[in-house]
Amino acid sequence: MKKIIVIGSSNTDMVIKAEKLSAPGETVIGGEFLMNAGGKGANQAVAVARLGCHTVFICKIGNDIFGQQALQQFKTEGIITDFVLVDTENPSGIALINVDAKGENCITVAPGANAHLSINDIERASSIFEKNDILLIQLETPIETVEYAIQKAYEYGLKVILNPAPAARLSPSIFPCIHTITPNETEAEILTGVKVTDFESAQKAGQIFTTLGVQNTIITLGSKGAYLKSSDFEGIIESPQVTAVDTTAAGDCFSGALSVAIFENKSLPEAVKFACRAASIAVTRMGAQASMPLRDEL
Repeated sequence: MKKIIVIGSSNTDMVIKAEKLSAPGETVIGGEFLMNAGGKGANQAVAVARLGCHTVFICKIGNDIFGQQALQQFKTEGIITDFVLVDTENPSGIALINVDAKGENCITVAPGANAHLSINDIERASSIFEKNDILLIQLETPIETVEYAIQKAYEYGLKVILNPAPAARLSPSIFPCIHTITPNETEAEILTGVKVTDFESAQKAGQIFTTLGVQNTIITLGSKGAYLKSSDFEGIIESPQVTAVDTTAAGDCFSGALSVAIFENKSLPEAVKFACRAASIAVTRMGAQASMPLRDEL
């Protein structure tokens, strides 16, 4: 049975929701504390699984309570965990997240075991590439590991969907291996040098990605939806308007849902609409993985 492969990070999110984000040197009193399962890779794996696709997750966790909880959560979600690796020398990843009353956030991550997901780890799991169609990957694990996984998946004929977050410089040889890239405005600016503020600037950034060799570009625009550039469509696809409570994992939800829609052979405009609907649900809820919608909610 075909599956979507997700490679990436697994973190435990420690969240404080308060009226405002603190400025340097400022202490904000009156917050609400939550502890949730997170990490971009894990968030996207959960998003894919909840939307009804068989999901293989490749990651590295610590041999600690946070890692044990993460592994149990993956199993509860129905994710295949054969390649969830345990690092006996480094702790599980931790993210400290502040969220304000408008749902905006700032995040600091201590990657722990995520920083030790290696090329050898991917090579040992490479047999899984032979049997599947899509690789979804992000940049919260070492860049050399990410690039190796992308090249390996491309060689096996998989469609590679790259969510370039957090944004980082990539080798030029990687871009032609990418079926679809999904940056937000900030990530698109870092990768292309174009400040994305409207359709015209998104169009310029999209053209740069095309010149680099990427087949399809999707730039997420928050509440405004997403810009899509493919061989037969270019434009902005609007997102349902909702009141955001927590935007922490909106991009992860979008990328996971997009992967599911592409896996199901939807056209790219249809896939982006599907992903926008999923993300619009996620931002109305607190938490990362906890906010991911089920298929029947769409």
